[in-house]
This record gives sequence, C-alpha cells and structure tokens, in this order.
Amino acid sequence: MQFLCKEYQDGNPRVRSLVTETRIHLVPSLNPDGYELAREAGSELGNWALGHWTEEGYDLFENFPDLASALWAAEERRLVPHKFPNHHIPIPEHYLAEDATVSHGTGHGGGAVMGRWCLTPPCPPRQVAAETRAVMAWMDKNPFVLGANLQGGEKLVSYPFDTARPISEVPAAAPRPPDDYEDDNPELQETPDHAIFRWLAISYASAHLTMTETFRGGCHTQDMTNAMGIVQGAKWHPRAGSMNDFSYLHTNCLELSIYLGCDKFPHESELQQEWENNKESLLTFMEQVHRGIKGLVTDQQGEPIANATIVVGGINHNIKTASGGDYWRILNPGEYRVSARAEGYNPSVKTCSVFYDIGATQCNFVLSRSNWKRIREIMAMNGNRPIRRITPGRPMTPRERMRLRMRL
Repeated sequence: MQFLCKEYQDGNPRVRSLVTETRIHLVPSLNPDGYELAREAGSELGNWALGHWTEEGYDLFENFPDLASALWAAEERRLVPHKFPNHHIPIPEHYLAEDATVSHGTGHGGGAVMGRWCLTPPCPPRQVAAETRAVMAWMDKNPFVLGANLQGGEKLVSYPFDTARPISEVPAAAPRPPDDYEDDNPELQETPDHAIFRWLAISYASAHLTMTETFRGGCHTQDMTNAMGIVQGAKWHPRAGSMNDFSYLHTNCLELSIYLGCDKFPHESELQQEWENNKESLLTFMEQVHRGIKGLVTDQQGEPIANATIVVGGINHNIKTASGGDYWRILNPGEYRVSARAEGYNPSVKTCSVFYDIGATQCNFVLSRSNWKRIREIMAMNGNRPIRRITPGRPMTPRERMRLRMRL
C-alpha cells in the first residue's frame, strides 16, 4: 500500500495507470487473532501451525460452503445448467443460519454439502466463523474480478479447484495430449477456466525472483509444481469449502492462493528481501485484471441491465453484470463467441477478440425487449393449457370472447 501511494505521487506511469484504472481492495489480515499469536512468539519460537487458526479455532480458508460438491452432484443428475446454475451458485439457506455448522468431509471431496477435513473421521461439525460471514458479505457487495490471498509455509501459487472430486463423479472426458506439467490424476477436476487460472498463476510465479528455481524443491515434501511454481489445489492439498472455490462458484471473481515462502513468520531483517522477491509479481498479477473483455449491457433506451448473464462459448462458466450493467471477464488471448442474456430480453451474440497486450477489449451489448414474459403471463392465466387458435372470419363464441377479454 505504501509503495503504491509513494510511486503514484512520484509519477510512476505504471503505478499511476494501475491505480487510476483499477479498484484495488487490500485486507491487511483476514485473521488478526492468529497474527497476534504468531507475532508474540516471533520468528524463532513460532511453529508452522501457530497463527493458522483464529482464537476460536477456525481455519478461515476452508470455512466456506462447499459449492463444488453441490455442483458436481447436480451434474451427475444432469441438472446443469437448466435447473442448477454453473455460476453464482447460491449459499445454502442452512449455512446462513445463526447456528450454522460446517461438516467435515470424510474423503476426497467428502459426502457432505459443507466439506471440511480432519484426520480421524467422523469429525464433529464446526460453526461458521464471524470472519467468514463478513468476507462472504463483502464478496456479495463488491463485483470483484481477480483476487489473491497471501499465505505462508510454502512457495508456490495454488489455483482452483481445491476440492478433489470422487472418481465415481468425474465425467468422462475426451482424450487430450499428455501434459508435461500435471500428472494424470482422475481425482482432479479442472475448472472450466483452467487455462485462465494457469495463466494467472504463471504470471505471478514467473515474475517472482525465486519461486521457479529448479534446485529449491518443496518446503516440506517434494516439489509438487515441477519447478513451475504453480499447482492445482486439489493435487497438492485437497480440501473442501475453500475460499478460492467459493469465490469462483458464487461470484465473478477468480481467486488464487499465493504462498510467499517456507517461513510463515520471517524475521524483520528478511522482510526487505521478501518484498523485492514479490514486488514485480504483485504488480504483474494485478495488471492481469485488465486482460480479457469488458463492457456494458443496456436496453434499447440505454438503461443498464443488472444481473444479465455473460456467456463465453467453450467455457462452461458464466458471469453476471454488476448493478450498473457493466461486466469484466478475464480471458486468455483468442477469439470468442460471447452472448448476453437477461430475463425479459432477447439474447445478443457477437465475436470478441482478446489480444496479448494488457488492455481488455470493449464488448458492449444492447438487448431488445422480448414478448416471452407476456406470453408466459397469458399461458398462466389459461392454466398453462394450449391457447385455442382463433380462425379469421369465424365469429367467437361468448365464452371465447370472455377468455380473450380476461387475458387482455
């Protein structure tokens, strides 16, 4: 934050452009209770787990609703997307109750709607933390597009899904060329935005001074990233109900976890070097929010249409427009068939191109009113029975005349 303010005041063109064209939200600590515990112990006396949980014992990162398991269950029943959405999945009502609990999963992906992990299942349910509720409300209030949570204990970038899908639920996929960077693991379920997530993760890791060093190895086990510095969460540390999965499935935001280093609480003398290691990565990552397409969805009178659905062909994950009818969709370079849809309007389709240079392509939509809403109302008044066609030249019976008058 201090760097951005100082460089902006000094006239740094890169920082000025970033600050002027981007709404940047910074949360110094999601878990201030845990930070205080770690700070009191210090770098020398602290351990890996100290400060990981809140004072009440919550691991906030995996205290969110497990929407991934709900989505996969709906896919198994062929309910997606007609009866169950592939985006903006609602939070289960029982999760929002004051006495809501988060159930622990018992295996990869778990069987519960609210997933969480423990070493010796069955595990007792845990309550929903106040911090978790606050973050969910914050996500719903702001139309975030790109996010990152900074953690420690490892040096890599992790991207969704964090939940591992049970083998029986993984749909059959078409054969694809082998990937040198990812093992063939049937339990890994890629997001529809898998290629975009990898691009975002690589944008951070490749700009980091040490994250992709081939001789480093992992902090605790073997290097799970194959010297790339990135890994899908379910491959490395599978867990249900993560903040990253929730953000992806409930909002428009693509969120990743950035693990800054093996030392979770580095000594004060090491902070300057840690900043230098991550400075370029942080700037590069934030700039990726301006990659893809953006625009406005309005009606023919120029009025914005909120909650319109933006559909990108070939990517089975949609987004919605904000209250002002505006939207942002991060995409890799390429040509895309994009459509905008809204209740009561005819859909609009156009081709939008994304280029390698930073700067989102403007892709606006104007939707015309549809008659389907009025047709549904007339059908409902008729008991959803077929409406009898009136033959021209034939006089209507009194009953037909009465029905027509009631519809109008």
